[in-house]
Amino acid sequence: MTILDRSGSRIVSIDFVDNPYHGTYADEEGELCRMHAKDGTTTCHRYCTAYLVSNGKPVTLAMTYVRSDEKEADAVERVLDRVEAYPFEIELLLADRGFYNERILRRSREIAATVVPVQKKGKRMRKKLDTHFSYMTTYRMYKGRERELESPLAVAVSYHAGDRGKSGEVVRGYVACDLADRTPKQVERLYRKRSAIETSYRVFRQARVVTTTQDPIIRFAFVLIGFLLENLWLVLRWAVVARPQRGGRDLPEEFTFKTFSDWIRHALEEELERTWEIEMNGTGVPEAYAPAAG
Repeated sequence: MTILDRSGSRIVSIDFVDNPYHGTYADEEGELCRMHAKDGTTTCHRYCTAYLVSNGKPVTLAMTYVRSDEKEADAVERVLDRVEAYPFEIELLLADRGFYNERILRRSREIAATVVPVQKKGKRMRKKLDTHFSYMTTYRMYKGRERELESPLAVAVSYHAGDRGKSGEVVRGYVACDLADRTPKQVERLYRKRSAIETSYRVFRQARVVTTTQDPIIRFAFVLIGFLLENLWLVLRWAVVARPQRGGRDLPEEFTFKTFSDWIRHALEEELERTWEIEMNGTGVPEAYAPAAG
């Protein structure tokens, strides 16, 4: 709370973090999830996280372990329950298309306005996205069923304009709960604020623990420590190191997360009196090499 802008917006992004894993499960098959091939494996330990981005400060608010034998919506609801318990009002919730789920949308819109990209499945959705101009409409998930859910749908049309060698139209749809008064382009701009998550991921991975343990609880604890260290670094950088100046604070570039992590590592090695050892061969240099050694 010490580094959040008092009058700033409270935009929370939720996402899944996949840590590639090359081993087998420790006790139960449900410990591991499947993912697209990465780092030579398709198995991972998965975590659901929530971030609050405030003036470039991506603070991790909540995290939970995700098992493959549970519904992902259960894990998301655990995280959203933690987010809702914070002593401030959430203005906007952002999530990627993996969270396009009726249960998740119902729960998230109870907390704040929500933007989630739609999945381009089904004839009705494909018809909504078959357009050459942006417009606002509504869409009903599970239309005609007991769990029917109606939400505003923002259909935004943009152009590649040569970006990454591509050209032509790009049509994207976004569920925009409680944002029916916005234009499709405004909804799309709101969703792009979610890109700050990627910066947080890159920083966190600098403190990622390398371990051979199969215990998912220990591995989860290591991930938590990484994100807690990132939060601590953000607080220290802004509240202790940054120099006050007119219009804000001057953040020194030299106080990087890597520098902060190296300081902690050095202090721990001194405190724990860590020593380095390696087994010797017991024979030394052969006599034949003695003349060469002078």
